[in-house]
Amino acid sequence: MKRIKIKLKTQSYDVLIGTGLLRQAGREVRRVLPSKSSRVFVVTSPRVRRHWGGVLEKSLLDAGLQYVVLEMNDGEPAKHLATVERLAEQMVAAGADRKSLVLAFGGGVVGDSAGFLAAMFLRGIPVVQIPTTLLAQVDASIGGKTGVNLKGGKNLIGAFHQPQVVLVDPSVLSTLDDREFRAGLFESLKCGVIRDQALFDFMTRKAPQILKRDKAALLRIITDSVRAKAEVVSADEKESDLRRILNFGHTIGHALETVTGYQYFLHGEAVAWGMIAAADIAGAVGVCKPEIAEQIKTAVLAFGPLPRVNCATDAVLSRLTSDKKTVAGAVHFVLPQKIGKVKITSDIPTEIVRNAVDRIRNEQIRNHA
Repeated sequence: MKRIKIKLKTQSYDVLIGTGLLRQAGREVRRVLPSKSSRVFVVTSPRVRRHWGGVLEKSLLDAGLQYVVLEMNDGEPAKHLATVERLAEQMVAAGADRKSLVLAFGGGVVGDSAGFLAAMFLRGIPVVQIPTTLLAQVDASIGGKTGVNLKGGKNLIGAFHQPQVVLVDPSVLSTLDDREFRAGLFESLKCGVIRDQALFDFMTRKAPQILKRDKAALLRIITDSVRAKAEVVSADEKESDLRRILNFGHTIGHALETVTGYQYFLHGEAVAWGMIAAADIAGAVGVCKPEIAEQIKTAVLAFGPLPRVNCATDAVLSRLTSDKKTVAGAVHFVLPQKIGKVKITSDIPTEIVRNAVDRIRNEQIRNHA
């Protein structure tokens, strides 16, 4: 089992990575309970519970833990305040108190929603993250960002609420469908672009093996992605400076998700198109050489196919100003300078952004799902 420490001034915790770790989840959860009498409120989706709920619940029983299972849908349309309110009401009805603990058991939507539930319930109770999608394992479950969407934008309501521990078991990915799996790979590729050239090179070199879910390759990209994010989050817990580099591809990616009502793209897919657009912008303004932009685009498309970008350019541009990363009306972009290094800038001419969005719309001719 691999252990990666998230070192924070407020609360440090471990990310544990190991095949078969889910069978030991109860033991790890027991170590972080507020008290011996604490109850665990498992927030999960019907699909995850069907595949893996039995393994988790057995581990909780074996550890002598009292638990209640609460279900929510696991798609982006479920990631809103009404879901959190319903879960909170169910917790109240079940007798939850300040010593209770929320266990988020699912993908990014479940993790973000359950984490926000824990942050808000009785002004904050502990949460443990057990991510079951690749995207959640390498990104969403780590760093304490929680929240839900509004019609006007993604993750506009949320809170920083760090987990007690994150348990990553690659074996649960065996039931993940191919599209969800590829969506997670784009987030790992992002880590390579912003922080870890060796990870980027490994993914581009081993793309066929990774797409076939080779166990050794998969363990490496999960571990390296978690380590890259751990370094960034440990240096900047609440996104005041360095942590903003994790948003590479997310500015336009979030706009694509919002304009399509969160029902067309998976998050990782939207980020993939956002990375291609950001690389295009970087090349156009001279932040990186054209061959770097092309290298990033080629790497992204190697893990496709991607859904077509079939929304209007003006609609995407109009959503950029409502992104939570916009400050004083200025849209901030994370742009690659070279593989492993990026910069944040806000002085991008609108026409260059427009051209970049137009190009990913036209890219559908050669690459589509």
